[in-house]
Amino acid sequence: MYRTNTCGELRLSDAGREVTLAGWVQRVRKMGGMTFVDLRDRYGITQVVFNNSDNAELCEAANHLGREFVAQVTGKVQEREAKNPNLPTGDIELIATGLTVLNRSEVPPFTIEEETDGGDDLRMKFRYLDLRRPNVRRNLELRHRMTMEVRRYLDSKGFLEIETPMLVGSTPEGARDFVVPSRMNPGQFYALPQSPQTLKQLLMVSGMDRYFQIVKCFRDEDLRADRQPEFTQIDCEMSYVEQDDIINLFEGMAKHLFKELRGVELTEPFIRMPWAEAMKLYGSDKPDLRFGMTFVELMDVLKGHGFSVFDDAAYIGGICAKGAASYTRKQLDQLTDFVKRPQIGAKGMVYARVEADGNVKSSVDKFYSQETLQKLREAMGAEPGDLILILSGDDAMKTRKQLCELRLEMGNRLGLRDKNKFACLWVVDFPMFEWSDEEQRLMAMHHPFTHPKDEDIALLDTDPAAVRADAYDMVVNGVEVGGGSIRIHDSALQAKMFEILGFTPEKAQEQFGFLMNAFKYGAPPHGGLAYGLDRWVSLFAGLDSIRDCIAFPKNNSGRDVMLDAPAALDPKQLDELQLALDLKEKA
Repeated sequence: MYRTNTCGELRLSDAGREVTLAGWVQRVRKMGGMTFVDLRDRYGITQVVFNNSDNAELCEAANHLGREFVAQVTGKVQEREAKNPNLPTGDIELIATGLTVLNRSEVPPFTIEEETDGGDDLRMKFRYLDLRRPNVRRNLELRHRMTMEVRRYLDSKGFLEIETPMLVGSTPEGARDFVVPSRMNPGQFYALPQSPQTLKQLLMVSGMDRYFQIVKCFRDEDLRADRQPEFTQIDCEMSYVEQDDIINLFEGMAKHLFKELRGVELTEPFIRMPWAEAMKLYGSDKPDLRFGMTFVELMDVLKGHGFSVFDDAAYIGGICAKGAASYTRKQLDQLTDFVKRPQIGAKGMVYARVEADGNVKSSVDKFYSQETLQKLREAMGAEPGDLILILSGDDAMKTRKQLCELRLEMGNRLGLRDKNKFACLWVVDFPMFEWSDEEQRLMAMHHPFTHPKDEDIALLDTDPAAVRADAYDMVVNGVEVGGGSIRIHDSALQAKMFEILGFTPEKAQEQFGFLMNAFKYGAPPHGGLAYGLDRWVSLFAGLDSIRDCIAFPKNNSGRDVMLDAPAALDPKQLDELQLALDLKEKA
């Protein structure tokens, strides 16, 4: 056999044993007549000692080992004189009696260490080497443990794991599809699923009752730190449930994962916050509740005093940064530049300091009396030493989103977004529809199968924009980790929904007739939720991006730089698919 033990397994209790290890050479150190080799595998590192006085030939062979050589070493375990408390194997070492080089290695393009000298692009190109780094490996181990706990939990609740197809029909409503041409059906295309949404609803019609799947999904959209073109969902659906049933079960699952994987016991029920409240107080449907700094509307306090920026505004809002009155003019200018970035889009920022004596000093003092500034202080709940930051604009929703970015930036600067602290909530009562300027029509905020709240159904005929949905998102530390809804199970209501979304009856039948027809055969009330596995793992690992918890991720341009994909097809393949390309030049 290649090994009797792994490189992370041996302890002091193994002293005196003859063992064989195999792994990669982490480093080689020569000290007088001795050579020390750190041998690494997935499980850890063991120090191997080659002594020139015991076996000069063997020691000479060890001196020719290079970084990342694959080696097999036989020897006797003994207690180390200079112990390493930072290694689980730090109490022992292996006195080598045999060495076999199983494979040589070129010098790797970056160091295989937790703190590597390789940049993102280089590490992605040589991802198989990057995965040898212990911190990246630990992320994948965490991912594995999470999927095992998810399966155990859902199995205990009576769920069946059922696979659904990867080749499905295109659904233009929503994000862009990745499409796959069909050789046997020329001119026709499959799509890779954005979600198994309609299929899991059909499983409910079929009587499966409780379904789950850890499933790959695909969306052709612009990438961010928390998005990849292919991602993994913990996809679930249940029959004979209401919103509270689903929220309670999956809140229980979240608490289970926190306890088993992070050792964090969450005993209190998660906050349930209506979408309208989240937008009003935080400017976001995924608010970070690890810190306060909620928005205060200041229209009544600051309008009508001759400052045209505020007098002409449709919305004026502020946040209070506790203890930040010591911010220098340079720091305040940096914040102003931050909110004026194109991706945020504010035209400027007004600030006010509450001095030690209680007076308020503002960047727009000439327009406001101290009496008015004290009203500002009172409205903001500000104390001496606090800093008030104010944004305004002619679009309330847009300005709140800008204020949200400023709040998060201040949270970062003041150290209020501790990755070891967790604030969980449910955002509920989402709008059913949102207006699309591009499409010039109402679009489903979640998807067209979401059930409206019973008390709002009458508004579908008179004021559809006011209809709220039986939809819910779970948010942890400002990250949406999952969401779902109660589904429509009535054919007539589903047809009404398609009508509001601009589908003709013929178009609705063409795209979703299979689902509407299924509902005619006794569809039970049902609903579900999908958690983002990648986001959960990155959250538990304390990562800012989901890339490092995915074995082979794409870069920010959606490319796999290791496989050099996507790539052009061979003309023969295009001929087989009966496809001709007419590529447009980018403007």
